[in-house]
Amino acid sequence: MNVPFVDLSRQFKPLLPSIQSAMNGIIERCEFINGPAVKEFEEHMAKWMGVQYVCGVSNATLGIYLTLKALGIGEGDEVITVPNTAFPTAEAISMSGAKVIFADIFRGYFNLDPKAAEAAITPKTKAIIPVHLYGIPADMDAFLDIAKRHKIFIIEDVAQAQGAKYKGKITGTMGVAGCFSFFPSKNLGTFGDGGAVASRDEGLIKKVRMLANHGRLEKFTHLVIGTNSRLDTIKAAQLSICLEHLDEWNENRRKTANLYKELLHSYEEIKLPQVPEGCEAIWHVYVIRHKKRDELKAFLNSQGIKTGLHYPLPLHLQPAYEYLGYKKGSFPESEAACSEVLSLPMFPYITEEEVETTAKAIIKFIESQRKIH
Repeated sequence: MNVPFVDLSRQFKPLLPSIQSAMNGIIERCEFINGPAVKEFEEHMAKWMGVQYVCGVSNATLGIYLTLKALGIGEGDEVITVPNTAFPTAEAISMSGAKVIFADIFRGYFNLDPKAAEAAITPKTKAIIPVHLYGIPADMDAFLDIAKRHKIFIIEDVAQAQGAKYKGKITGTMGVAGCFSFFPSKNLGTFGDGGAVASRDEGLIKKVRMLANHGRLEKFTHLVIGTNSRLDTIKAAQLSICLEHLDEWNENRRKTANLYKELLHSYEEIKLPQVPEGCEAIWHVYVIRHKKRDELKAFLNSQGIKTGLHYPLPLHLQPAYEYLGYKKGSFPESEAACSEVLSLPMFPYITEEEVETTAKAIIKFIESQRKIH
């Protein structure tokens, strides 16, 4: 039995009639840029999250960049984040002109260690960007305490965690802003790129909106140099429809994660992802750790089971960040995780049979390795 790593068609196909109808209306009215559907989605998402303000943007990378610029962060400043994340998190910091400062992750977890982040603070530090990696919430109480004591900003990278909860609070609602991705495979995805910035700060969102629309609030008056980072109207309409199903999709992911845990927890050769007490993960991806990750991945592929890597090379070892001066060994926990993590098939409508097939293949690999040794 072949098992796909992700199959978006299973969640989108049932919604196509509604999405097509919404798209047809936008086409008929020629509401392609900043149409009413954008504001409707922003209001819908804000209500769903429990925040006052949301600004749709073209992608999460620019969402982080625009937030940094709106906060006045740029050249001469430093922003701390984690090295085991997608490249765009750090890329957005670099785009702003600020210097990326990396700090290591918790041992046994995948998120930024608050103690490591605090140790990296200097007089130039203006913000910390914790990433809720894989849909597992970061330790927000600790980060907010650090922010208060050091008078810096916390910007949440929520690209993989739409709907995750930290002590009852939805991720993206606790820092000065939360930056979201609507890349197709995300928990809330669109047909292409998309993103949003959420905040309780009206002034901040006003600046983000201005910067995303060529530095203007009115059509012919440009107050600052901005960007072209708007969320397309057609995508906003589709996202509003999909948002109605996000809670169901996330719950399905939780059930899948629980099934993986039930099937694999007794095998000491693999480490399953841990969720901190008081947190609810939404499993954008489900990762396991194995010392022979590459061999396991190849074996699963030979069995028709597709897997992913999130992420095989930590950012401080990327050629683009060689100039920062970090070396192999600078962040041992992140480096170990990046060498061992394997993302298993995970999407809202994966079947129990597909999960069981994946787990059985992993167990088969483990048992074959035991015979060798």
